[in-house]
Amino acid sequence: MTVDLTLEDPRWRDLETLADRAIAVTLAHQGLDPETCEISVLGCDDARIAELNSEFRAKPRSTNVLSWPAEDLSADTPGGQPLAPEPDFTGEIALGDIAISYDTCAREADAAGKTMSDHTTHLLVHGLLHLLGYDHIRDPDATLMEGLEIEILGKLGIDNPYTE
Repeated sequence: MTVDLTLEDPRWRDLETLADRAIAVTLAHQGLDPETCEISVLGCDDARIAELNSEFRAKPRSTNVLSWPAEDLSADTPGGQPLAPEPDFTGEIALGDIAISYDTCAREADAAGKTMSDHTTHLLVHGLLHLLGYDHIRDPDATLMEGLEIEILGKLGIDNPYTE
């Protein structure tokens, strides 16, 4: 597995470890060989993610995580399975890019009474599922994506993030 990690915010001390683990377990859960997949992860702050959110989504505010899939794998029907990513001629599967904001992640973890590492792991799993074609805009898609997140996080020893 190739995780190209860029740390723009030095507070992300354990992001590499969390990303490697979350990505490997998520890919394996989805039946993908982690050794063939390439993903870029940017650990940044609220100012940087607000710039990215404004530039790519026309939403000039910070957010917790953003994803840019290498290709659109989304399902045509609500609640349907996304397409499987295909390797290129070298056998590698470029999945895309994820950016995660330390500030928003820390605020959300604190507000929810969760550890920073558990919440960060959840957001990395969430972001990777977006790269794999999952979404939560339509209700059936959200149900499918949240169910996968719960299963994957359970494998990582993290409680269901959607229960109060």
